[in-house]
Amino acid sequence: MSTVNLSTVDGTDRLCVSERAQCIPSRVLHLRQLPLDVSEQEVLALALPFGRVTKLITLKTKNQAFLEMASEEAAVTMVNYYTSATPTVRNQPVFIQYSNHRELKTDNLANQRAQAALQAISAAAVHSGSMASGGNGRGLIPGQSPVLRIIVENLFYPVTLEVLQQIFSKYGTVLKIITFTRNNQFQALLQFSDAVHAQHAKAALDGQNIYNSCCTLRIDFSKLSMLNVKYNNDKSRDFTRGDLPTGELEPAAFGVALPPYGAAAFPPTFHQHTGLSMAAVPGSLVSPPRMSLQMAPPAVHSVLLVSNLNPESVSPHCLFILFGVYGDVQRVKILFNKKENALVQMSDATQAQLAMSHLNGQRLHGNVIRVTLSKHPVVQLPRGGAGQEEQSLTRDFSGSALHRFKKPGSKNFNNIFPPSATLHLSNIPSSVSEEALKDLFSSSGFTVKAFKFFQKDRKMALMQLASVEEAIEALIVLHDHQLDHNQHLRVSFSKSTI
Repeated sequence: MSTVNLSTVDGTDRLCVSERAQCIPSRVLHLRQLPLDVSEQEVLALALPFGRVTKLITLKTKNQAFLEMASEEAAVTMVNYYTSATPTVRNQPVFIQYSNHRELKTDNLANQRAQAALQAISAAAVHSGSMASGGNGRGLIPGQSPVLRIIVENLFYPVTLEVLQQIFSKYGTVLKIITFTRNNQFQALLQFSDAVHAQHAKAALDGQNIYNSCCTLRIDFSKLSMLNVKYNNDKSRDFTRGDLPTGELEPAAFGVALPPYGAAAFPPTFHQHTGLSMAAVPGSLVSPPRMSLQMAPPAVHSVLLVSNLNPESVSPHCLFILFGVYGDVQRVKILFNKKENALVQMSDATQAQLAMSHLNGQRLHGNVIRVTLSKHPVVQLPRGGAGQEEQSLTRDFSGSALHRFKKPGSKNFNNIFPPSATLHLSNIPSSVSEEALKDLFSSSGFTVKAFKFFQKDRKMALMQLASVEEAIEALIVLHDHQLDHNQHLRVSFSKSTI
C-alpha cells in the first residue's frame, strides 16, 4: 500500500496515511479542501454536533485535517450526514471520508497547540450544553430532547412554518412544528426524528440570520420529549400525519409578532445553503447569490378577507379603527348577504401582511376572527342603485384624518405591536388626571387593572385592562376620543407591561 508523509499543524510531526480512500468505517476522519488558513475551531465546528472529538491534527499547508471521534458510531453519523449535505467552511465545500487509520498517534509535545485548542473548544462546548459531560460517544446530554425551542429575534420579515421546515430539514428529518407568540416574540417548537439531528441543527443554526441582517434564530433544547400536534394548518404541522384536520384556530396561535413596518414589502427570495459556513461571525441563511433552494415571496395583495365576525356588533368604522393600527385602511365593505364577512383594503401589501399576521385569530366582539388575503384586488364601492343598508355597509376611508402612517418617517412605523392587554395612551392633555382616564375607560365598560404615566413625558401612559379582547374593544371605542376642546386621545397596543 503506497503511503505519503504529511506534516502536522506545527510542521514537526509526521503521520503516515494512505493516498487511497477507504470506505471501511473508522473513528478517524480525513477532511480535504479546507481553506488555507483554516482554524482548529472551524474544523471542530463541523464535528462537535455529532460527538466528542478526542484528537485533532490540521495540515494547513495541504488544506487537510484529521479528526479522531470518541466512537465509531459518531464518525459514521457524521460521514453519513455530510455525504448528503456537503459542509462548507467560509463558503468553500469540504470533503470528509474515513481514514485508513483506526486511531491517531502523534507526538504530544509537538502537537500541543492543536490538542490545547481541542481541549479548550471541547470544554466550552460541554459548558454551553452542546456536548455531554460524560463519554457516551455521541456528544449528547443523556436523555437530551429531539425537540428544539426556537425564538426569532429582529423579526423584520414574516417567518412561516414552511420556512422553518426547509431550514431545519437540512439537518435531519423534521417530524412536527408548532408556532406561537409569547412575550411579544415569535417562537416555535420543532421536533426532529432523533436528538442527534436536533443537536446538530442547534449547533449550526443558533445565532444565524434567516434573512440578511434580520430574523435571528435563538435555539435551545425544549424540556418536552415530543410534540402533540392536533391540527395541520399554517401554525402547526405534523408531517407524519396528513389526515389531521385543520381545526378551529385559537387566538393564542396567532398574533405573530412582526416587527415595525419596513420599507421592503416582503422577504427576499429564500435560499438555503448546501452547507452553512462555520465562521465565527453569524451570517445569514438567506443570501441572494445562493440559488440552491428557492421559495417565492408571499403573494402581493392589499385586500383582506375578515370572516367569523359578529354581525350584530361589527361596523365599517370598527374595522377601520382596529385594522388602522397596522396600516392606513382605504375601504371597508361588510358583505350584504353574509354580514359575518368583510373586505378590508389596506394602502399596500405590506400593511395587509402586518394586519393579517397580528389580527388573525384574535377575539372581536366575542368571536375568533379569521383574516386571510382576498382574491379581490380592490374593494368596490356600491353602485348608484344600491339600497341604503348596502351603502351603509361600505365606507371609503381614503381621506380620513385618522390614518396613522400617512406621514413619511412617522414614529408610528416603529411602534407596531400585536394586540395585548396593555394599551399605550398618548396625546394626553396636562389637565387630564390619572383618575379621569381610569374613569373614562371604566365608564365605557372596561376593567382597569393598572395605570402608569410615563416619567419623562406625561402626555403618554400605559393602561392594563382585564384581557386582550377587552383591550381590543377599548381601542376601537376610545381611540380618537376627545379629551378637551382640541386634543384627542390616541390609543395603540403596547409591548410593555405594568
